[in-house]
Parts: sequence; C-alpha cells; structure tokens
Amino acid sequence: MVRKLFFFLSITVPLLIILIAQSYPWLWWSFIIIAPLILLGIYDLVQTRSTIPRIFPVIGRLRYLFESIRPEIQQYFVESDINGIPVNREFRSLVYQRAKGVRDTRPFGTLFDVYRTGYEWTNHSLSPEPMPDTIPRITVGNAQCRQPYSAAYLNISAMSYGALSRNAIHALNAGAKRGGFYHNTGEGGISPYHKAGGGDLVWQIGTGYFGCRNDHGGFNPDRFQEKAHSDQVKMIEIKLSQGAKPGHGGILPSSKLTREIAEIRHVPMGQDVVSPPAHTAFSNPLGLLKFIRQLRELSGGKPVGFKLCIGYRGEFLAICKAMLETGIYPDFITVDGGEGGTGAAPVELTNSVGTPLRDALAFVHNALTGCGIREHIRIIASGKMLSAFHILRAMALGADMVNSARAMMFALGCIQSRQCNANTCPTGIATQDPSRYRQLDIPNKAERVAHYHATTLHSLMEMVTSMGLKRPEQVKACHILRRINNETVKTYSELYHWIDDGCLLDESTVPDGWKQDWALAQANSWETCCSNTANALV
Repeated sequence: MVRKLFFFLSITVPLLIILIAQSYPWLWWSFIIIAPLILLGIYDLVQTRSTIPRIFPVIGRLRYLFESIRPEIQQYFVESDINGIPVNREFRSLVYQRAKGVRDTRPFGTLFDVYRTGYEWTNHSLSPEPMPDTIPRITVGNAQCRQPYSAAYLNISAMSYGALSRNAIHALNAGAKRGGFYHNTGEGGISPYHKAGGGDLVWQIGTGYFGCRNDHGGFNPDRFQEKAHSDQVKMIEIKLSQGAKPGHGGILPSSKLTREIAEIRHVPMGQDVVSPPAHTAFSNPLGLLKFIRQLRELSGGKPVGFKLCIGYRGEFLAICKAMLETGIYPDFITVDGGEGGTGAAPVELTNSVGTPLRDALAFVHNALTGCGIREHIRIIASGKMLSAFHILRAMALGADMVNSARAMMFALGCIQSRQCNANTCPTGIATQDPSRYRQLDIPNKAERVAHYHATTLHSLMEMVTSMGLKRPEQVKACHILRRINNETVKTYSELYHWIDDGCLLDESTVPDGWKQDWALAQANSWETCCSNTANALV
C-alpha cells in the first residue's frame, strides 16, 4: 500500500506543482525538496540491503534516523524476562552486526554490572588451545540409526511456512546451505521453499501430521515415507510440545492461511489451523518409542528424535523407563525452554507454563545419565539463545548442540514489531502478504543468516579454546560461574544437583529427590501424579 502510494504521489505531486507554478512561480523552489525525496524513494525501491525501506520507501528510513540519534546506552538497556533471567538488548544488536558483517568488537569493557546478583561468566586458562582451522561438528545417530548425520553446533530452530513467509523460509534454507547447518521445518510440513535453497532439513512432525496426514487428520505412513526419503531430509523430529505454548497445539491464524499453505498442510480454508494438543499415533511412552522405531524404518534409518518442553518430571521419567523396557532409543531429544517464543500463543501459556530451559536441560541430562543411556542420545537446546556464551552455557548444563529461531529471524531483519500473528509484519518475514514478503531479498538475507552463523560459531570456538579446551562438548558445569551475592560465587556444578551414572537403575541408589517421581513413572502411561517434588527440578 505504501509503495503504491509513493508511486502515486511521486507522479501527481510534481505535476500539480508544475501546473500551479504557472501562476505562482515561487513554487518551483519546492522541487529542491521534492526531487531528492523522489530519488531517495526510487533508490529504496530498487536496493536489496534493507527490507523496511523497500516496503515503506522514504518514511521507512525514519526508523534508522531515530535509531541513530537515541542515546547509545539505550541499546544496552537491561530487560528481564518472566523468569528474571537478564535479557540484554546488546545481544540483539550483536546478531544484527554479525549478520551484516559489521565489526562486533566494543571499547571500554563490559556494560554489565559484574557485581549484580545473577551475573554469569566463564574463566580462561593460562594455557589456551590454538584455534582450529575448521569448526568441529557433532554426529547425531546411535547404533539403531543407519544414516547418522554430522551436524553443526548451531542450527535453525523450528519455524513453519505459514508462520513465516515463503521468502523468509527460502532465505533461511539458502543460508543453511551456505553455512553447512540444518534448517528445522517446523510442524507445518515441507514446503517448496524449505527445499528451494538446497539446505539440510530436519522434518518436524507435530500433532497435526502436516505433510504426512490422512483425510481424517491422522498419521499417513505412505505420505511420510515418500517425503522422508528426500536427500535433503537428514533427521526427523516428533514434536510433543513447545516452550511457547506447552500443552497446546500449534496455531496458524486464518488471516495467514493461503491456498498453497492449505494444500501443503491438507487442511480446509477459511479457519484457524490449530493442531490437536496431543498425538493420535500413540497414547503412552511405549507407543512413542514404537512410533520412533516406525519412523526410523520408514525413513530408511535416518536419525529420529522428539522435542518437548518439560512439564511433570514423572512423565519424562516414564519415557526413560519405556526406553529401558523396549531398548529403543531416540537419536536426539530437543529440549525447549518455557521462555521460548512463537508468532501466536495464548499469553498465559507463554508467560506461566513450562519449565525454563536451564532447569529443563539439567533435569533431562540427569535423567538420561541416571538411566545409564545418556551416551545413546544427543540433547539439543532451544530457547532464547543468541550469543556464543548462551550456547556455551547450554552445553554446560548438558546440551550437545543448540537450535535458535529468534537469532535467525534477527539475521533476516526482524525488528520485533510483534505483528507475527496479524499478517502485517513490516519486514516481510512473518506475513503472507505478497506486497510485503516479495520485498525480502532472498540472496541478501541468506548471506546474512550464513554470516551470523559463521561468526557466532567462530566466537564459540574462541571461548572454548581460551578455556583451554579443544571442543565444545568438553564444556562442563564447573566451567560456568554465577554471582549469588556480593561475596558468593558458585559454579553450575555447585548450583545444580548432578546424579551418578546408572543410579536410577537400582532402587537402593536412587537419590532422595528423585525417589517419588521415579516410583510413580510408568512406561505404559502418562498418568503420573504431580508429586511433592515435582518442582524440585534439579
């Protein structure tokens, strides 16, 4: 609309001035103002670097004007999320800088208050390791997997076509191809734009079974097998729940549902697309493990895992008991923090439901360790991670690798206008409006995504080697420190309770804080009680 208005005004205003200036010659001077604005608008329309001026020629530049004249300290203003975890605008600026190839060094030291309660850091070694010539990778796939996958430590988290625009999905996938990392499809199915860039895919299967759905909304093995054999699909992820709205199905507002998206998802037009809260292909932990085995067989032996936000501890322990009973192990588990985000979620679920990521990671790592099966399963962390230190911190709590959605959207140019669910995203990222998403330049944004990824992993390795370590998986809980008060500093190994390998397998060695949840967990049922220790997560 703004582009059309600019075209209209750029033609009509000069004509009006020419006509009126016949009687009022002094109006010819107005061209000194009008002409530069028209030329600037034309430049905005043809340039590919910034999406906002392409959609809003001339007036879109006001954002950059206000951004440049505000006090610099404001970009480092400390906010707090719902759990009191510091979230600093510095990290948002950091992503923008890295994506654009702008130098991300800074003078005059840290702007954090290092004596503030909750400040966290890692120590360096006086004998640092040299930086490797190439960034190491990590293999996903246990002995039950016939096609293991070599993954990067940082990847694109689940975002569906529908939630994001076709150009945004295409740019993300092209960025993944350039950078050699994977792109999670989200639960909306595999679209042509997920495949257009040629990047590696993790196909997420949600409760709606989009892309492998039968006419009644259930799982269709034949449709799954056909798509899962694509060379681009490297892993399969079953979504049990997500941090933004745990216990609730995915939501695609009807305003964003196009005919193409409806055909990809096999859903009717004209109504919100809401996935069921739970799966119908299985009904208990044993069923989940058998479903994992089925998907692994149908896909030709590719890595299969599941994603969840941790709720009742006993339910996850029931999955662990099902693993022990069946001998079926997922290749990976994606742990989503309750603080995670999405384009459309009920406020109460976003703010007040689901275990925060740090507590969830420590618990999942402990549970798998206590069952003696940690070595078979990779843990992927997901939830508000933007910097190399965020990745390092997740690894200290048990993660093997990290998925990020927020940072990748920032790399595309997201300004957090919070219009994702209204189909009016001003950057063309989270909208199905052609007049907006067509202005998102795919090659330019793909390069930014790849550049952010490369520089962040480089920074991760700089931190790892400065600690005297060779690989990120060597990072342990003892390497991260947190200030408790002015006089007390503790490491994560002191702050979190870590249990011994295999201790849950013998009733006599089950730790006191785990006994009730472990006893209540049943491999054939989700129906475990909320015990008195349900909130004692670690």
